[in-house]
Amino acid sequence: MFFKSSGPGGQRKNKSETAVRIIHLPTGITVVETRHAYQYLNKKDAFKKLEEKLKQRFKKKKSRIPTKINKGTKELILKNKKIHSDKKKMRKKVNLSNY
Repeated sequence: MFFKSSGPGGQRKNKSETAVRIIHLPTGITVVETRHAYQYLNKKDAFKKLEEKLKQRFKKKKSRIPTKINKGTKELILKNKKIHSDKKKMRKKVNLSNY
């Protein structure tokens, strides 16, 4: 579909229908191109934009492969948990009946 584009450009832009709007009916994706002063250049660019949008829409996402935590990292995590636990234990009131 062609229509008159807006913005700077004077009489030429106000008179001629050079802007292009393409709607992909199955998906409802709409592309508008008004950059060029010529209809065929706008149409060409609009189809390129539509193609890119369709590629992006139907592109399959790569599934994440879960990785196993290695031994050193696991030990470091447990060490940090123990330090944190000890720090919190130090905040408690002292129970004199244990001594």
